[in-house]
Parts: sequence; structure tokens; C-alpha cells
Amino acid sequence: MTTVDTSTDDTGTDASTWAPPVIDEPVVPIEPIESIEATDVRPADPRWVRPAVAALLVTTGVLYLWGLGASGWANDFYSAAVQAGTKSWKAFFFGSSDSANFITVDKPPASLWVMELSARIFGVNSWSILVPQALEGVAAVGLLYLTIKRWFGAVAGLIAGAVMALTPVAVLMFRFNNPDSLLVLLMVAAAYMVTRAVEDGRTKWLVWAGVFLGFGFLTKMLQVLTVLPAFSLAYLVAGPPKLGKRIWQLLLAGAAMVAAAGWWVAAVELWPEDSRPYIGGSTNNSVLDLVFGYNGFGRLTGNETGSVVPGGGQAQAGMWGPTGWTRLFNDSWGAQASWLIPAALLFAVVGLVLAGTRNRHDRIRTAVIIWGGWLFVTGAVFSLGEGIIHEYYSVALAPAIGALIGIGATVLWALREQWWARGALAASVVVTAWWSYVLLNRVPDWNSWLRIVVLAAAGLAVVGLLLGKEAAKWGIAAAAVVALAGPVAYSIETASTSQSGAIPTAGPSSVAFGPGRGGMPGGGPGGQAGFPGGNVLPGQNGQLPPFPDDGTMPTLPGNGTMPAFPGGGTPPALPGGGTPPAFPGAGGGQGGGIGGLLDGGTPSDEVVQFLEDGTDGYTWALATVGANRAAGYQLATDDPVMAIGGFNGTDAWPTLEQFQQLVDDHEVHYFLAGGGMGPGANGGTSSEISTWVTDHFTEVTVDGSTFYDLSQPTN
Repeated sequence: MTTVDTSTDDTGTDASTWAPPVIDEPVVPIEPIESIEATDVRPADPRWVRPAVAALLVTTGVLYLWGLGASGWANDFYSAAVQAGTKSWKAFFFGSSDSANFITVDKPPASLWVMELSARIFGVNSWSILVPQALEGVAAVGLLYLTIKRWFGAVAGLIAGAVMALTPVAVLMFRFNNPDSLLVLLMVAAAYMVTRAVEDGRTKWLVWAGVFLGFGFLTKMLQVLTVLPAFSLAYLVAGPPKLGKRIWQLLLAGAAMVAAAGWWVAAVELWPEDSRPYIGGSTNNSVLDLVFGYNGFGRLTGNETGSVVPGGGQAQAGMWGPTGWTRLFNDSWGAQASWLIPAALLFAVVGLVLAGTRNRHDRIRTAVIIWGGWLFVTGAVFSLGEGIIHEYYSVALAPAIGALIGIGATVLWALREQWWARGALAASVVVTAWWSYVLLNRVPDWNSWLRIVVLAAAGLAVVGLLLGKEAAKWGIAAAAVVALAGPVAYSIETASTSQSGAIPTAGPSSVAFGPGRGGMPGGGPGGQAGFPGGNVLPGQNGQLPPFPDDGTMPTLPGNGTMPAFPGGGTPPALPGGGTPPAFPGAGGGQGGGIGGLLDGGTPSDEVVQFLEDGTDGYTWALATVGANRAAGYQLATDDPVMAIGGFNGTDAWPTLEQFQQLVDDHEVHYFLAGGGMGPGANGGTSSEISTWVTDHFTEVTVDGSTFYDLSQPTN
């Protein structure tokens, strides 16, 4: 047996001769912890490992796939873009909202590419769009298991994978069609590559990590960079080669990341603007503006000019909820992913103490840098960012939480003969039980018995762990109940609820704005129209603003106030030819929001037939303000619908003059007034277009919906 000498820094270790320490089952050697066996031969897995891994992956797959079709199109905004990408390779490449390539979605297209390839093979439907998301989740769980197992054994990997799989927001997002599912998979893949690089110092692993992060950039732009500091620091500290070579390798990895992301950015920037779609979310039709503005520094500073802020201007203070280090734990965010964050942070501190001043190759310290750094930096960005942010972003924390729990629990269990290790485990149980009780107590009428189970299990776990010996086994089983009871209950509730709209949240419907139902950003108190950060809608004393009187939707009772909903949540029947988007708090998970901001709605069959009859000779049979509203009609008609102003009508595209030219050229047949959230950016072009249309063209009413025939001017 050879041992790793921990008395020196060993910065001159040659990667060709250094062998990584391999930890035998169950986790780590108990005595002495400073001396870890190093060998190139990995021990064979015990017989129980493969069935256990299969059970983890199958269970995860069932949880993510069961009843998936109930969510329909889920986020209509992205589903419509998938439909467009199946009809036009140009729309596929750019991520256009419609197959006529009027405007793109406000994100890069990598996540759409996966769904569009599936839809091209299996047809455009709910399953072909959502199943790839679920499979990405199963793959991420499996890859996290493999990553943690390499250094800390199968038990640690299984715990990490299970914690990630059962994090409520993970169940939500791996059953939904927002970009976050692919983003998480790519970040876990990059972490695996960094882990391999730390083992043998080969450059290829770091280059692959850069490639995965680059494609993560093409999924959700700068958010992927939140893991970059931790990954870089881990290799800089623990990589086998000499310091100079480590720096050079990291630079190569950075170049690979830039290349993997930059090819698409360069192609779009160099493409003639008059032959490609407008870049949605930008202020000047530039991907670089989207990268550094709306999807970049604007998320940190709150300077969201040209984005979903009403009027396309600077966000109001606190518009997206209170910032600060406790944001991840507040009423809106807490139940999404924070159940085990206190314990994960405790384990990270214990890991750093265990590593102490030992050799820089120490696996425990390196793991804490990778996963603890991931959790800390990403959590800090989410907590302190003043711009657009939604609770479901916290799915990016799930792999790091799972990894720290798996590593910490198994390392301390291996050291359970020492009183301090049992004490640390008991402390993790206490803090987890307390925080689970707090989270469950926020929905006191939902499975109220669960809080008692958690507290009782915590008592048994603490006693068993402190007593040690045989009692410790019962203690660790009770600790598992404490750790997973709340997340499992929330995950089952989330999986059993249909999800739609642009801003889904996990858990029972009585939390915050109505998790699982969509809703306005941040959410207001149950059933009331909320605004970002839990504030009420501006200028209406907390009530809904009046709906437009142009025929598209009727004026609601009470001068625009919230009508009485039959049955405590279902929206009242409204004329307009079809199902209006559901209001916050509505049952059935149809998150809708106001005026089609969060959900596209579904036009009636009569309206669909009317629009399809009007497609001949026109590029767009219909134009309307806001991509969410356009998406509902596009998905129903299977024809391109022009989304004026992009996501919610605030993009300065097209100008009034440009739209007038399109009308003169007979490119657009009908216009549906209303929609959007604000008057639009740069002078309110969406509002100008709406006013011009309603003043100059003939109204056509179909099944209660009012359209304007742009081929029939009134004068």
C-alpha cells in the first residue's frame, strides 16, 4: 500500500506519476483520515450498487414522466418556438418565435434545439416537447451520482442523486419546457469533467468542461458562469500538474468555452439584419446587447431597459422581491430548493475543517470547493440580484445541495466512532428538522401531520446518533426521514399538478402566489393579482387594472377589480372565443396571468377556422402584441403569428412605420388588439401600432373576439 504524503504542498507533482487516491466502500477510511490509499485500480462495486442505481434512475424517471401530458403546452412561449423550429431550419437556428422569422425568443436556442429535434421526429405535441426535459433530468441525476461516487463511494453518489431528484423545484423544471433543465444537465456534465481533470491532470477533461459550459451559455447565457469560479479554483488548487501548467490548462478550457458559445453569437452578429429575425429582448437587434443587458448585467443591477419591465425601463426598487442573503429562504423561494441548504452549508464547513492544512490534493477540500463554491456563488447571485429573477431559477442549486449532503453525510458516518462526527450529524438533523418545520408551517392547512412526523423523526435521529453503536443505524434511518419528508411531499404535489404559464413554482397551491399555477413574478397573496416581489399591481390599489374596452375582453365588474371567482379560484366565463388564461390562484395549474402575459390561452374552434381561412396570400394571418398571446393562437392554428414587441410587447420591434409597410405589402391579414404588459420600449411602438390599427381598420367579431381586418381600411 502506498500513501499520499500530506506533509508537503507537493506543487511539483508530475501528472504522469501521481495516482489519485481512491476511497473504498463505504466512504472513506476511518483511521487515519490523513492517510488515504492511492491506487489506479478501483474496487468492484458491491452487488447491491447496480440495483440501487437502477432504482434511483427508474424512480426519477417515473416521477418526472408520470402524467406529463396534463401540462399541455406548459410554457406556450417556448412551445410555439418549438413548433416554428420544426417548420423552418432558419427558425431552428435562430430560436424564432414563429416560422416566418419575425422575432426570436429572449434566450439563446440550445434548449429549443433538443425539443425541436424531438418534435421533428415525433410530431409537435406535449409529450415530444416535455419528455426531453424529463430525460435531461434523469441524465443529470445519473451523472451527479457518477461524479460523487468517484471520490466518495456509491452511497454518497446515491444520496446526492436522490436529494437532487427530489428537490421540489427540480421536479417542477424537469417536467417543464423552460431552458433550465438543459442548463442544469450541462453544468453537472462540466462538474464531472472537472472532477476527472483533478484526478489525472489531463487537459482534455478541462477542455470538455469548457465545451459543456459553452453550450450552457447557449442555453441561458451568463447564468452558467456562476459555477465557473468554483471549477477554476478547484483545479487551480488541486490539479496534479505544476502551477504554470495548471494555469495554461485553465486558459485552454476558457478558450474552449468561448468557442463553444461564441460560434453562434458570431454567426448571428455577422448575419445581415434584414434577412434574420429581430433578436428578442435586445434594445438594438444585437445578441451582444442581449448577453450583457437583458440576460446579463441587467439581472444583477436591475437595469432592465427593453425587457419585461412595464414601459421597458428601469426596474422599481424591490420589483422582483426583496434582495439579501435570506432571499432563498423567504416565503416565495424557501420551499423551492432550500430544505437542505442549512445542512449542506454545515457539511461544507465541516469538510473544510477536516481538510485543514493537509496536502492540496485532498479530496474533501476539493469537493467542497467545487460544490460548496457552486452553491455559494450561484446562491449569492440569486440572492443579491436586483433584476428579473424567478423562484424556479433555484433548480440550478439542486446538484450542489445534493452533492454536499451526499459527501457530508457519508464522510461523517464513516467517522461515527468519534463523538464530534456524531455530534455534527446530530446538528445537521436538528437544523434540517427546524427548517423543514418552518417551511411546512407556512402552509398549515396542507398535510399538517407532516410537521409532527418530521419533529418526531428528528428526536429519534438525534438520540440514536448521539448514543452511537447499533442505535446510530436507527438514527441515520430517522435522519433520512427528516431530510426527505418535506421535499418528497412537495415533489409529489408538484408532479401531480399540471403546470403552465411562464413562471411556474413548486409545491401546494396555497404557498405564496400559488405554486404550480404560474403567476405574476414574485407572487401576491393567494388569489389576488400580485406583481413582482409580492407587490400589488401599480396604480390600482392592489386590484387588477381595467381591461381594454376595444372588444378584445370585457370590462370586469367593479371598475376593473377582481371578480368573484366561482368555486374559489376558477375564472368566470368571459366572451372572447375560447378559454381565457386562468387567473392566479385558479385550480388546475393553468397559470395564465393577466392579458396573456404568462399563458397563451386557447382560442375557440370558430376563431381558429376564421384565422386559417385568412392565411392565403399572407405571411402572417394574425398579429398581436406580446409573444405569449401570439403563442396560443400560433399553436392552435399551426401557422405563424406575429408577436409585436416580443415577449410582452416592450421590444421596439417593429416600429409603426415598419408595421405600416408590412400592412401595405399585404404581409399581415388580421390584428388582435390588447395583450402585452407595458406600452413598449423606445416610445411605445406596440401602443402606437395598436392605436393606429384600431383607428383605421374594420372590426371583425368572431365568437365574441374582435379582430381588425388589415385589408379593409375604414377610410
